Amino acid sequence: MNTARKALAATTLALGSLLATTVTAQSIDNSAIGKPEFREHKATYGVVYRLPKDVTDVLDNKVYPPLRERLVKLGLVAESRTFNLQHVTVVHIHSADPTTPKKMLAAFPKAPPVLTLTLKTFYNTEAAAGAGAPWWFDLGVVKSGQGYTEMMKFNTVATAAMAPLRDGPLPRVTGPVYEKMGDAGKELVRTVGVSGVNVIKDGKETASHNPHNTLVYSMVRWDDRLKTAMNEFAAEMNAVLPNGIDTQFREVSIVEIGFMGNVLREFYRVSLVDGSAYDVVSGQAVKAGS
Repeated sequence: MNTARKALAATTLALGSLLATTVTAQSIDNSAIGKPEFREHKATYGVVYRLPKDVTDVLDNKVYPPLRERLVKLGLVAESRTFNLQHVTVVHIHSADPTTPKKMLAAFPKAPPVLTLTLKTFYNTEAAAGAGAPWWFDLGVVKSGQGYTEMMKFNTVATAAMAPLRDGPLPRVTGPVYEKMGDAGKELVRTVGVSGVNVIKDGKETASHNPHNTLVYSMVRWDDRLKTAMNEFAAEMNAVLPNGIDTQFREVSIVEIGFMGNVLREFYRVSLVDGSAYDVVSGQAVKAGS
């Protein structure tokens, strides 16, 4: 393992150890994992990059109008109206404790540098192949370059910092989704409450995280009709934006999230430029991390 990875592993392990002993004691209950139905959703919080205006302008002008029209034609009217603050996720946790956002702010690790990256390639995703729902229509992040590398590193340390604050697994990865997951995904759900995140395992950083922006959230069963129609739409949008959207992420936020992953509101915003933070509602400066 090279020096950088040793440092990352040490930082991650230290964060996990520190939080395990200093976070207000709470029970992490994994009993919902083995049940046939989804766990009841109370509240989900997360760390996300809100999409900057240069990206949202492109999506609002070139993608969302035909997307909403297609969704309505497919009978997915609710999906066309679902509220969401557009974002790329770092990590989500479930907790019924309303003070969790403040705890997340206190546990916040050092922010990454400004991330220069490209959003590119539309595609559809099932929560787990064969589970039927939920499913999403996503715009990916190009998996190369320094910005992507720094994004992946931050996912590792943020997951270690935030996972101890959960009260159990994310509801959307329990029940029928958990049943269809592979062994690696199931292990992540048991140990950090969600799949698709980076952790240190056997002294090495995993690469499970797949950063992306989600444009459609649905619990309608992912059948052949929808699969064909939405895959056709993805191909159409990839032709509209063949080179993707170049951008920079300069901030990262602590937010509240719905059952399927849509961001409902924002609590705190942290600058990737200088690490400063503020309360989004009051506008007052706050401290991120210890």
